[in-house]
Amino acid sequence: MERLTGPAAFREVLGAFASGITVVAALDGDGRPAGLACQSFASLSLDPPLVLLCVGRSSTSWPRIRAAGRFGVSVLAEEQRAVCEALGRPGDDKFAGLDWEAGPDGAVRIPGALATLDCVPESVHEAGDHHLVTARVLGLAARADGSPLLYFRSHYATGAFG
Repeated sequence: MERLTGPAAFREVLGAFASGITVVAALDGDGRPAGLACQSFASLSLDPPLVLLCVGRSSTSWPRIRAAGRFGVSVLAEEQRAVCEALGRPGDDKFAGLDWEAGPDGAVRIPGALATLDCVPESVHEAGDHHLVTARVLGLAARADGSPLLYFRSHYATGAFG
């Protein structure tokens, strides 16, 4: 196996790890939805229930989400590629034309997602060019069927799990 170095090699090698895609979103101070697509998401602890996500430090959406104090995480289903593309682009009006719903605490959820988690940030650490966020899960729900939208080798993929 050839030993690779540098940022391009790092991206290529880690692209061999398929990851699910989530939407992290909240209502901002003006009552508008703010969100981003996030593939760096994982469970962290069962007791207490904690999740981990990594958000690029250049994100303009993350400061609005963080300021809300609570956010929703929606695990996207394979048929929600358009949602991922909309929330993955830069801009203030990423939710234009998208279905979304707000929980009573300001967490924004994407209808039809495989699962949703309502979270409150516990800690945020700078980690290279990202923020490493740990969050406590306050509520959750899941569909009984469906397959995930995945990202693998710089392309969308689906998993035949349903």
